[in-house]
Amino acid sequence: MSISTDQETAPIAAPRNGGAANVLRSFGSLFGGSESTRPMTPQSSDGYVEFGMQDPERNGRTLGTFAGVFSPVALSMFSALVFIRVGYVVGNAGLYVTLLQFLIAYAILLFTVASVCAISTNGAIEGGGVYFMISRTLGLEFGGSIGTLFFFANVVGCAMAIAGCTEGIIDNFGKDGQFVLHSDSYLPDSDWYRFLYSSIINTCMLLVCLVGAALFAKTSVLILGVVTICLFATYISFLSVGPTDDTISVPLTNTLLNGTKFLPYTGLSATTLKNNLGSNYTQDYTSNNKPVDFSTTFGVLFSGVTGIMAGANMSGELKNPSKSIPWGTLSAVCFTFVSYIILSFLMSCTTPAETMQNNYLFLMPINLWPPFTAIGIMTATFSTGLSNLIGSSRILEALSKDQVFGSLLNFVLRGTWKGNPICAVLVSWILVECVLLIGSFNIIAQINSVLFMLSYLATNLACLGIELTGAPNFRPLFKYFTWHTCLVGLLGTLIMMFVINPIYASLCIILCLILVIALHLFSPATQAAQWGSISQALMFHQVRKYLLMLDPRKDHVKFWRPQILLLVSSPRSCCPLVDFVNDLKKSGLYIIGHVKLGDFKGVEDAVENQQWWQFLDHMRVKAFTEVTISRSIREGVQHLIRLSGIGAMKPNTIILGFYDNEAPKDFFQNGSSPYKTDDFNEGDIQNFPIRRDGQPKHFEVQEYVEILCDTLRMKKNLCLCRNFQRLDKNFITISKHVKYIDVWPINVFNPTTGDPFDMVSLFMMQLAVIMLAKWKHLRVRIFLCEASEERSMGTFETNAHHMDVSPKLKLEQSLKELRINADIVEIQEWCRDTEFTQHSRVLKQFTGQADEALLDDGDEIAEDKFNRSLLYMQRVNQIIRDRSDQTALSFIYLAAPPNPTLPDFPDRSASYVELLTELTAELPPTILVHGVSTVTSTTL
Repeated sequence: MSISTDQETAPIAAPRNGGAANVLRSFGSLFGGSESTRPMTPQSSDGYVEFGMQDPERNGRTLGTFAGVFSPVALSMFSALVFIRVGYVVGNAGLYVTLLQFLIAYAILLFTVASVCAISTNGAIEGGGVYFMISRTLGLEFGGSIGTLFFFANVVGCAMAIAGCTEGIIDNFGKDGQFVLHSDSYLPDSDWYRFLYSSIINTCMLLVCLVGAALFAKTSVLILGVVTICLFATYISFLSVGPTDDTISVPLTNTLLNGTKFLPYTGLSATTLKNNLGSNYTQDYTSNNKPVDFSTTFGVLFSGVTGIMAGANMSGELKNPSKSIPWGTLSAVCFTFVSYIILSFLMSCTTPAETMQNNYLFLMPINLWPPFTAIGIMTATFSTGLSNLIGSSRILEALSKDQVFGSLLNFVLRGTWKGNPICAVLVSWILVECVLLIGSFNIIAQINSVLFMLSYLATNLACLGIELTGAPNFRPLFKYFTWHTCLVGLLGTLIMMFVINPIYASLCIILCLILVIALHLFSPATQAAQWGSISQALMFHQVRKYLLMLDPRKDHVKFWRPQILLLVSSPRSCCPLVDFVNDLKKSGLYIIGHVKLGDFKGVEDAVENQQWWQFLDHMRVKAFTEVTISRSIREGVQHLIRLSGIGAMKPNTIILGFYDNEAPKDFFQNGSSPYKTDDFNEGDIQNFPIRRDGQPKHFEVQEYVEILCDTLRMKKNLCLCRNFQRLDKNFITISKHVKYIDVWPINVFNPTTGDPFDMVSLFMMQLAVIMLAKWKHLRVRIFLCEASEERSMGTFETNAHHMDVSPKLKLEQSLKELRINADIVEIQEWCRDTEFTQHSRVLKQFTGQADEALLDDGDEIAEDKFNRSLLYMQRVNQIIRDRSDQTALSFIYLAAPPNPTLPDFPDRSASYVELLTELTAELPPTILVHGVSTVTSTTL
C-alpha cells in the first residue's frame, strides 16, 4: 500500500564527464597541434556549444585543413601499399580487376567518410577516432568492444607496416640487394632474421613513442611531402626508363622461379598493357607459396587505404572541425585514389605480369634514382607503423580511463608519466611483437583489413542508427549523407570482410559479440548513462511504433497475462513482495506504484526517480515505477490505477499489502536479509523511510477499504498480500519439506457449492499455475470445501442437471479442460457442523453481498454477534493452518468489501478488515484474491 510523508531528499551530484576527454584528446595530437593551457570556452570556433568539454587543460585549436586532416589521412592511406604491393595486386588481378577493387574499396571508404563526417560535425569529438565516435553514439557495450578491436587493428597495422619496412630493407641490403650488389657485406636473411630486424624497428618506434612522439606528430606534412616526391619520381621513371632484361633480379626468397635470375621490363608498351588487362593469379612467394585469388589481393589492397579516420581523430585540434574534417578527408581520399589509379595504369603499361608477381619491390631497380624508392618505402612504412603504435597506445589509455573493463586496465593509468601512457605503449609494443611472428606481410594485411572493416561497419551502423531514430539533436553540419549511404557502406564492409577472409571475419565478429556481452554484464552503468546509447533511442522508436499497433479491442482471453500494479508504502519493508510479484507477472507489465502525501512544492522528481530506478536495479526486477503526489492516499491510488501504463499496456491486477498493526521490517538493514544494502543511506538520512513501531499509520482502515472498493469498481482484479515478510524464495527452492501451493476456492463469508467454479476461483488457479512455472518442484493443491445441502439448495435447484455429479468430479473435469495439474483435497467441516455452516450467513453483513434484512437488524450486529463471527474466522483459520505445514504460498478467496454508501460503512469496514486479519493469522505467505475478469480459456 502506498504510504509516505513529505521528506527532504539531498540532491545527487551528477558525475563529471570530463575525465575521458583528457585522455582521448591525446590521440588527437598524433599528427600535430600545439598544446595550450588556456581554458576552453563553451562556444567553439565552428559555432556550436560543446557542453561537458570545457576542460581547461584541453589542447588549443591550432591546425588547419591541410596539416590537421589532409596530411595524416593521405599519409596513412599510402602506407606500405604504394611502393611495395600495388604491383602484387596488378600483376595477379590484372588492370580491370584492380580498378574494380579500387572502386569497391573507395566506394566503401566514401560512404564511411560520409558517416564519419556526419557524426564528427554533429558535435566536437575528442581523440580516439572510431572508439570515441562509436562509444558515444552506440553506447558503452558496442563502443567498448569495437574500440578494443580498433586497438587491435592499430596493433596489426603497425606490424604490417614494420613487415613492409623489413621487406624493403632486406631487398635493399640483403644478399644481391640493390645497394650491395657488388659487396660481400650484406644482411643475412631468414624468417628469424627478419623477425629480428622487425623487432629492432619496433623497438626504435618504441623509443620514439617514449621520447619524441610529439616531434613526430609535427612532421607529418614533411613526411607526406617526401613520400609524394618519391611517388612522382616513380611516375617519371615509368615514362622515361626503357626496356631491360637484366635490371630486375629475382629475390632469393622466391623459390617459384628456379634458375631464373632476372625478370623482364618492357617500358611503355601496348602489348604489355594488353597482357595485363586480365587476371593471372599465381602463388605468393612471401607466404610459403600460397595461391593468390581475388580475396587475397583485395585484402592487401584494402589494408593500404585504411587511414580515413586520421582526420576525425584530430577534431580536438582543428580550428574548424566541421569544415576541415569533410573537406580534408574527402580531398585526401580523392588524391590517393587518383595516385593509385595512375600508378596501377603505368605498371600495366610498362611491367609484365611475371615481373610484378615475382618481385614486389621491382620499382627500385627501374627508378631513375633508386634511393627515391628506398626513401619512400622507409618513410611511408615507418611513419605508418609509428602512427599506428601511438594510436593503439592512446586508444588503450582511453579504454582504461573510461573504465570500460573496470579495474583490469588500471595499470595503464598508473603507468602514465607526463601525459605519456608508457604502460599502454609497452603493451602495444608487446602485442606488435606477437603479430610479427606471423611473418608474411600479405597475411598480416588480410587481418588488418578485416579489423578495420569491422570498425568502419560499426561507424556506418552508428550513423545509420542515429539517422533512423530521428533524434532532434542529430543535426550534423555535413549534409551529404542519407541513411541509404550508411546502409550501403555497412553492407559493403560486411560483405567484403567475408570476401577477404571468411574465417578472420567470423572470428572478429564472434570476438566482438563476446566483448559486447561481457561489457553489458560487467561494465559500470555510470559510463553508459553519461555517454548515452543509441540502443535506447532505437528501442524508443520501435516501442512507440508497436504500442500504437497494440489494439486493446483485439485482446483475447487466450493470450491473457497479469498486468500488475503493486502499491507499496516503502521499498524497505516490501522487498520479498516486490521480488515475488516479479515472478508472478509472467512476462506481463509490472508497475510499482507509490503515493507521497503532500503537494508539489519543493518536489525534486529527478532525484526521487533516480532513487527508484536504483531500487529496481538493486532488486533486479523487470518493472517500472510510478510515483504520484496527493493530499490523500485514496486519491493518489485512484490516480495510479487510472493513469499507470500506456496505450493497451494498462494494469489489470492491483496488488496491495495488508492493513494490520505489525511493525514493518526494514529489509535494507536486516543482517540476515538477502536484500541488505547501504546504498539508500546518506549519512543519518534514510531514503524510503518506513513507519517505526509505535508510530501511527498515515491513513485509517476506512480509507483502506474504500481503496479496495475503488479498485473493484474500476474493474481491476484485486489481491491483498499478507505475511510476505516470511517469504524466503531460496529456502523454498532448496527445501524438501515445502511441497505445495494451496488454493482455497471458497468464499468463507458466504460459502456455496459453486464457489470453486466462479470467476474468483478460476483467477486464483491461474495465478497458482503461473507460480508453479517458477517453483517447478512444488504441486498445486485445491481444497474443495463442500457447503451443506441447506446452504447450497438454491444453487442445486437452478442447476438440477448437475445433481448427479459430485463437486469433486466436476472440479476434476474443469481442471482437465483447463490443463491444470493439481491435487484435490476435500474439506468436510462445512457439511458436518451445521452450526458452523449456518453461522457463516451472518458474515454477509460485513461484505458487499449484505441484504436488506441483515442491514435493518441492528441488534444482530451487536458485539456478541461480531465476537461469534471472530470465532468462526478463527475456526476457518485453524482449518487452513492445520493443512499449511508444507505450504509455500496460499491463495484464499477474498469476499467483496462492504459498500461505501452504507450509513454504517466505517464500522463495517473495520469489522471486514478485522475478520480478514483473523482469517490469515499465522499463515504462510498468503494472497487474498478477488477476480473480476475471465482469465482462463478452454478453446483453441
